[in-house]
Amino acid sequence: MGEKLGQNKNFITLMTAQAISSLGDWLSIVAIITLVGLKWEATPLQMSLIILSLALPMALLGPVSGAVADRMERKTLMIVSDVVRGLLILLLTLAANVWMVYACLFTIGIFSSVFIPAKNGKLKELVKDEHIKGAMSLTSMIDSSTKVLGPLVSGILVTAIGTYNVFYIDSATFFLSAVLILFLPKTMNEGMTRKSNGKQGPSFKEEMMEGLSFIRQSSYLMYGLFLLGVSLLILQLSDSQIIILLRQLTNVSPDLFGYAVTCSGLGMLFTGIFLSKKTNYNAFLYMCLGVLGIGLGFGMMALLTNYDLAHSIIWVPGLALVAGLSAGLVFIPFQAATQEKTPVHMTGRVFGVINSTTTTATIIGPLAGGALATVIGIIPSFLVTSSLLIILFFISILFKNRVEQEDPHVTESQPGTQGAASR
Repeated sequence: MGEKLGQNKNFITLMTAQAISSLGDWLSIVAIITLVGLKWEATPLQMSLIILSLALPMALLGPVSGAVADRMERKTLMIVSDVVRGLLILLLTLAANVWMVYACLFTIGIFSSVFIPAKNGKLKELVKDEHIKGAMSLTSMIDSSTKVLGPLVSGILVTAIGTYNVFYIDSATFFLSAVLILFLPKTMNEGMTRKSNGKQGPSFKEEMMEGLSFIRQSSYLMYGLFLLGVSLLILQLSDSQIIILLRQLTNVSPDLFGYAVTCSGLGMLFTGIFLSKKTNYNAFLYMCLGVLGIGLGFGMMALLTNYDLAHSIIWVPGLALVAGLSAGLVFIPFQAATQEKTPVHMTGRVFGVINSTTTTATIIGPLAGGALATVIGIIPSFLVTSSLLIILFFISILFKNRVEQEDPHVTESQPGTQGAASR
């Protein structure tokens, strides 16, 4: 019997570091919005640029950051990323205007774009292939949990101790994460091995393009990434407009939006728990069912709002829970299968491309959703979103057999890469 995932101390250390820094991310976002939106009375455009400043580097630099994560030692990259982000959060306490906030957030986004593929690559180094699906489910559970707890804790802390003290706490979470990562083993990746042997490898540009080439070789990764990106883009058309939809209801509770967001996060958390107990499932089928579930959830929410159904305090969070459960079925199986199919020396580049694709969708989606809702109305825009997701489900089912006909050489694990760590 091999070592179980719960007995893998290095994996537990990595997940603990991720949980601490992810919670800190949500602490700072709520604190920044409070500072800029309430104290500085920023305009709607300035508020939009806050999220854009953080997301744009991750959308633009994903393939570049992934190549860096594969070329350099991942443990060192993660530590440097955490330390720099911790210092930048401290710098926010000295910000005198919104442009300083933009600059800090843009730089934080650059180092976050490096951290994410480095973390996924490190996870592949530390976890055996048979445990990858469980590991990715646990990673998603952490993200979902911090999404639920982070804004709640941040709101309490901002009220109790003030915005700037929350920045100090957030900075400390990054430093603590860096300390935990110090205890992880180092691993000689392919780029470092070539350098130590004096061999000339491919150029940085060539390495960056290898991530795209690897994805194109795999029918699953290619269509799975397409399905993930398109469904996320369609989802964001309406997800960013939910609070506008809820305003159409009579006697709506002021806390209803908060309940919906919380239930959505809980839904993804429950899916993560469910999938962490399963090691053998059809990832692509789960993705298709997830797309269908999101589409049905959004469609029902629009229809019930149109008829102004009573007891919205029950059915809105309930449908948000369904959407969260379904979203988990889209994201978690794809990332788990990608980890399985990608050799350890390629994980940075592959996940860099994936991160760039998903971040781009989250940037374009809300902008397009706002324009769509303005032109045709909020309820029709939700029905359009629902219809597009349901159509995408049927198209995906039609291509299911073709997608699952995988070339064997694409999914081969790279020999001698996992378990080769040293302190």
